Amino acid sequence: MGRNVISVVDANSFWVDAYFEETQLASIREGDPAEIKLMGYSQTVRGHVGSVARRINVSNARPNEQGLATVNPIFTWVRLAQRVPVRIRIDQVPDSVHLVAGMTATVQIDAGSARTAWSTLRASFGALHRMQM
Repeated sequence: MGRNVISVVDANSFWVDAYFEETQLASIREGDPAEIKLMGYSQTVRGHVGSVARRINVSNARPNEQGLATVNPIFTWVRLAQRVPVRIRIDQVPDSVHLVAGMTATVQIDAGSARTAWSTLRASFGALHRMQM
């Protein structure tokens, strides 16, 4: 068996997964413009909403034999909104910004004032990823 001595990364294969609260999802649409601020850079990376995840894992709801969720009856009734991944496709990267998979980002989506009173939505701690080739 050989071992890897070099890795090649396509510089155009990056995206950001931003984790928005479920209460903000009704305002987000595929194609909405997004601004991405990477920790350590003052320049803004531009992109757009590529997709919204269709399923997340709920830690206290386990499927039973019929595939239906079994919710733990011992439950504190203080609920925090779930965080749902929103995939941001990158459209424009300033020349001085060097993307590295795993970087921390803050994402701001302009969801359009016609759809919500809070037209600008933020998700902190998005993660920069790259496609596996």
